Amino acid sequence: MATGSNIRTYFQGTWHDGDIPVMKAADHGAWLGTTVFDGARMIDGMIPDLTAHCARVNRSARALMITPTVTTERMVELVREGLALYPKGAPIYIRPMYWALDGGTLGVDPKPDATGFCICLEEIPLAPPSASTTLGYTSFERPVLASSIVNAKAGCLYPNNARMLMEVRARGFGNALVADALGNVAESATANVFMIRDGEVFTPIANGTFLAGITRARHINNLRADGATVHETVLSFDDFKEADEVFLSGNMSKVTPVTAIEDRQYQVGPMTRRARDLYWDWAASDMLI
Repeated sequence: MATGSNIRTYFQGTWHDGDIPVMKAADHGAWLGTTVFDGARMIDGMIPDLTAHCARVNRSARALMITPTVTTERMVELVREGLALYPKGAPIYIRPMYWALDGGTLGVDPKPDATGFCICLEEIPLAPPSASTTLGYTSFERPVLASSIVNAKAGCLYPNNARMLMEVRARGFGNALVADALGNVAESATANVFMIRDGEVFTPIANGTFLAGITRARHINNLRADGATVHETVLSFDDFKEADEVFLSGNMSKVTPVTAIEDRQYQVGPMTRRARDLYWDWAASDMLI
């Protein structure tokens, strides 16, 4: 990701040009990892599900015991103000963030009502429709709520994802297919996952070990409205070996076709292409700016 004039930051009541410093060394979030964020996108003037993303960062803050300080409605307004500073049609990644400023009496717990907030807007092009990826198996797995804050989009979860990626990329794959604590497929290291078999769509059921994404939900709704059968269910690695198509679903790229899982090859099939078309058709009908 680039730095410089393609980044703008909202901090302490105003918009700033560039990637400005927002966190101090003694901030609780800096040394104890109490940070949450969300990610939305503006593409061709469309900002799909912006309100849902802003609402989720507030939920994530509460899950991490950080007091959110900006209402969803105000956050949407601020994002729109910042987006208006860019040329028309610029592809912008939108990141609202919170972090704890102070600790409680023992230091480890975040102090209520002591919260940092910023919004980072960065110009990042959407991957081209021809882009795809491959998946490898990883020895690391998704955590559970009893040990990690899996019900939040929290920065402290991402080092686990990073080691998944490092492990499979060392073997030549683009991403990792990840298991939950019971050994069933949960998601990839960076996005939710779908498979298609005999014309029907399957995705791992949300079981509290991974964040069931906003874009994931949008694909499910769009495909069902289009007449497709979509199952949210328990899926094994063997299920994916028998799939006809596989794709990833996340806000950064919306739909990423998978062309291989380990030595099993896949074609970019009609349902994957249909999911992408349906998403952008819906986004164009739900213009927010």
